[in-house]
Amino acid sequence: MSYRVPPERGGKERHVDCLTREQLGRGHEVALAFRRGSTVPEGAAVLPLRPTVLSRALATRSDVLAFAAEVAHALRHAGRADLVHLHGDHVEAAVLGPFCRRRGVPLVLTVHGALSRRHHRVARRALGAVDAFIALGSRPARDLVELGADPRRVLTMSSGLDLAGMPRPGPPAAREPGLVVSVGSLDPVKNHDLVIEAVRLVRRTRPEVRLVIAGDGPERSRLSRLSEAGGPIELAGPLSRDEVYGLLRRAQVFVLASRRLPGKGEGVPTAALEALALGTPVVLSSEASLDPVVRDGGAYRTFESGSLDGLVSALGAVLDDEEARDRMSARGPRAVADLGWPAVASRVEEWYRVALDTALDAAPDAARPGGGR
Repeated sequence: MSYRVPPERGGKERHVDCLTREQLGRGHEVALAFRRGSTVPEGAAVLPLRPTVLSRALATRSDVLAFAAEVAHALRHAGRADLVHLHGDHVEAAVLGPFCRRRGVPLVLTVHGALSRRHHRVARRALGAVDAFIALGSRPARDLVELGADPRRVLTMSSGLDLAGMPRPGPPAAREPGLVVSVGSLDPVKNHDLVIEAVRLVRRTRPEVRLVIAGDGPERSRLSRLSEAGGPIELAGPLSRDEVYGLLRRAQVFVLASRRLPGKGEGVPTAALEALALGTPVVLSSEASLDPVVRDGGAYRTFESGSLDGLVSALGAVLDDEEARDRMSARGPRAVADLGWPAVASRVEEWYRVALDTALDAAPDAARPGGGR
């Protein structure tokens, strides 16, 4: 269950698509429920949704709530599911959790980014009906525990990488001197403003430096105005995966300056993992930390989120030190070698067993296998 699927763009959408394909390949039966998008992997079913009295009422507050109500209604008439895997947060869980608990169906929630700091009481109650959690990064994991999730039922991991479909890392000589690349939606949480300002300052002593930002989103018009004032700064727009890979293989540095906002925050940024896999030196804010997914902290550099001086210093240090770049380029692919989608799907499959055991313990007698109706 995901509000959006491809061709809608975003890390969550890619994650759901790739995980579904892996699960189908393992022989699972998968039905997708979604509101926006249309791409469904071959072999997956689609859960038909239609408005209900409840969903129409909830739609006045939130279409995400209405979506969750329609999914619950469809599940009621679709036959018994073995497990429901929700990609979202407490909003959908508030509706779907009680339904799954009554039916004795395990509910797994994957949280792809930091949780909202608002509505803590509602969130705590909603998450109480979830049987197991998958947190994509240490920040979402901490947020879940702060909201009352049992740490023993929170698996911290990352999204997967299509390692088999990615090109090999390019040789250092093939990288464009001074090319800094950032990949991510043009959204306030990515804090592209800070990268643009940092590159302006770096160029004062390193005039060959230029910045390319790949992605699209609500901040495009404003960032375009900032880019025009900043010299060789390019907004490349939405690119295909092959185009992103080609850009990363040419870059001397990949940078992501994500920040925490009241309503949302970063999880484990897949673009940073892809940059590591392609041997591109990576500089990240502390809010885009790869801990604990990437255990080799020497494969990338971090700076304090929101610190312009910190970002300028980190960029300058990497751009000026060829030996450091070569070491990072060598360590990056090794650091993410176990994050291919087959391995990630195996971890998810193993975690489903935790949800199955928890749901069985919590289910009312009538919902237990062999009990009641």
